[in-house]
Amino acid sequence: MDYSNSRNTHRKNAYYMNRYLRVLLLVGGLLATSLTLQAQSMRLRAANKQFDNYSYLTAVRMYEDFLRGRVEPAESREALTKLGICYRKLQDSRNAERVYAELIANYPDLESEIYLYYAQALVSNGKTRDGQKMYSEYGRRQTQDLRGKKNTIGLMDPSRFYLDSSSFRVQNLAINSRQADFSPMYYKSGLVFVSSRDEGGVIKRVFNWNQTPFLDLYFFPDTNQLRIPGFDQIVRPAGTAVLGGGGPAGDQSVEIEAESKPTSKAEKFSRTLNTKYHEGPMTFTKDQTFIVFTRNNGSKGKSGKSTDGVRKLKLYSAVMRNNKWHDVTELPFNSPEYSVGHPAFSPDDQKLYFVSDMPGGYGGTDLYVVEFNNGQWGTPVNMGKELNTEGNEMFPYVDSAGNLYFASDGHEGIGGLDIFYAEMRDGIPFRGVQNVGYPINSEKDDFGLITDRGRTTGYFSSNRRKGVSDDDIYSFRRACKQLNILVFDAKTGRPIESADVRIVRNGSNQELKMTSPDGKTDLCLDINTEYEFKALKEGYASNSARFSTLTQSNKPEMNISIYLEKSENTIIRGVVKTEVNQKPAEGVKVTLRDDKNKNTQTVVTGPDGGYEFNVKPNAGYSLTAEKDRYATKKAKIGKQPKRVVASQKTAPDSIGIYGEGDVFQLKNIYYDLGKFFIRPDAARELDRVVSLLKEYPTMKIELRSHTDARSGDAFNMRLSESRARAAMDYMVSRGIQAGRLSARGYGENEIVNGCTDGVECSENEHQQNRRTEFKILAVQ
Repeated sequence: MDYSNSRNTHRKNAYYMNRYLRVLLLVGGLLATSLTLQAQSMRLRAANKQFDNYSYLTAVRMYEDFLRGRVEPAESREALTKLGICYRKLQDSRNAERVYAELIANYPDLESEIYLYYAQALVSNGKTRDGQKMYSEYGRRQTQDLRGKKNTIGLMDPSRFYLDSSSFRVQNLAINSRQADFSPMYYKSGLVFVSSRDEGGVIKRVFNWNQTPFLDLYFFPDTNQLRIPGFDQIVRPAGTAVLGGGGPAGDQSVEIEAESKPTSKAEKFSRTLNTKYHEGPMTFTKDQTFIVFTRNNGSKGKSGKSTDGVRKLKLYSAVMRNNKWHDVTELPFNSPEYSVGHPAFSPDDQKLYFVSDMPGGYGGTDLYVVEFNNGQWGTPVNMGKELNTEGNEMFPYVDSAGNLYFASDGHEGIGGLDIFYAEMRDGIPFRGVQNVGYPINSEKDDFGLITDRGRTTGYFSSNRRKGVSDDDIYSFRRACKQLNILVFDAKTGRPIESADVRIVRNGSNQELKMTSPDGKTDLCLDINTEYEFKALKEGYASNSARFSTLTQSNKPEMNISIYLEKSENTIIRGVVKTEVNQKPAEGVKVTLRDDKNKNTQTVVTGPDGGYEFNVKPNAGYSLTAEKDRYATKKAKIGKQPKRVVASQKTAPDSIGIYGEGDVFQLKNIYYDLGKFFIRPDAARELDRVVSLLKEYPTMKIELRSHTDARSGDAFNMRLSESRARAAMDYMVSRGIQAGRLSARGYGENEIVNGCTDGVECSENEHQQNRRTEFKILAVQ
């Protein structure tokens, strides 16, 4: 895989006087023909050499020139086959279509892949029906690759890719150059992106593949400067959508062209990170002090190439210190024999998604994920055949909700690379893979999307306008398709004020809204979504209504009504939080069980961690909170009184859950200088940990002790180990099995306040480093 390849990669009788003369002319003609054919063969070998060196643009010129001469059928077939590959590598679908059409017309015994490539070129050029026929022929000629079957069926009704297209506006950005610009990523108030723009200079280095400059990272500091006046004023339209283009299903999306000149020149992102090699897609941790980026193998000489003579892509990391990037380091799972690139961090920075063609995958390039904890990389894991296909998956991005976007030419799409979405739960696609649709996707290559959790705004890359390998960066904005939720008293028909309406999206709790004095609340609908709206109010029995956007509606605003019956029921409400940082915990299954009749109610928490249950008074309940890799929390809820006055609200309770990998500092465990015995104040804090381990009998923890920087390194390491062991021995003496505990000393390796060797600090500051923590290793 190379950068140009990550997108595919991540664009011809007479009579004679006597027998002697006949023979002479015949011999001469044969000799001339032989010489001509020999010369032609040499020209083919020369073109093949350029092809083998990945100089596809040069190879194209040579193959085209070769085919204009007198060519033997076998050599014509070889040249056409390789010419088609060249045009595919250069993303030139129009010429690829021409070449594959000629191949199929003249050679009936072709490899089945020729029909696949012809189908892809046809669809990319807007010839959907012809492409569908070629996909069908590809599926008939072989049965292992499911792309033929899937796309034959998928293209029967392409209108489903155009649902909700009227809600979008797409803008070509003024930062684009005449060369390729792609893969934007949020950074500070701007965008970092990849470009092959020519910045001038005496020495110009170009990439043999397509004769363009090498790729570097660029930065545009302020996205506000990229907005066209009026472009953002479409979030809640008062009327119908504005008029625009003309795709299937009467789409009304609008594309706005950038001004002819850039609003401001983008700058090189980093002289440290940009080198003479390709630098490509990148990702940042949440605090933007750590970067992982793609670079083609920078090792010098033959050691930098694989056994097939190609410099593969690798991932590198760097750390920001004093406004500069330092410590450029190869990631440990790189290899000279396969490519690794296109990184994307998860919202909690504990997972890195990336692309690779390493052995064992499903297709050309696959999506992988690797754990990243405390600066240590785990072992990469293929994300499975539900996401990965026989084609190419690349350019992943994870939004703030943990959901995955990526580009693929293997799933059903509009043409070329399309962008797909997978709602993730515990690292698994919850509802399969969805094409994000037009106008973000087009018949050309679309990839490198970044967006918010609601996909209301964002940026992506496409070569839809210029074609070939000239990618541009686009922004998009989706208008709100509004649904009004109206809550009424079932008997009087009057609106109910201050009723809670919990939005449930695809089975998972989302935001909690409250009705206004006219009994109304609203939201902007997502496409391809099943909704449930649960209305709750003290003194009423709860009720709900369902709504689906799996089918399209042209109405910009819609209503749904919920009626509540008077009741003595009351509401149990609460918030699940992670104990390590007291933040709301999403994706937790909360089950309420009636202790008397054993009936249960279950919800899955959303971003706010909240849950609500409508219950009968004077009954006892049991509550259970469960999530993968978290300790199951159980709690008893006493009998609930009869309903409170309608204007009153019960305060939500908090439930804390403990997760694997969480590290807690035992704030009151300090040691006297140079000593390791347990002080009385430390014993009280350790007793709380003992209680925790008794509450969760399967939990295992690591006790981690630290010292200040005074004394030598070796002494401090031994001292910290003794302190950790002392804490462990104390807990064993209080009844905790030793097998559930481990003890480790870190010496002065993890100073918390800068009081390192040679730094003058107070005794209180040094004591902050003489501490013990515990880390949860396992919860079951």
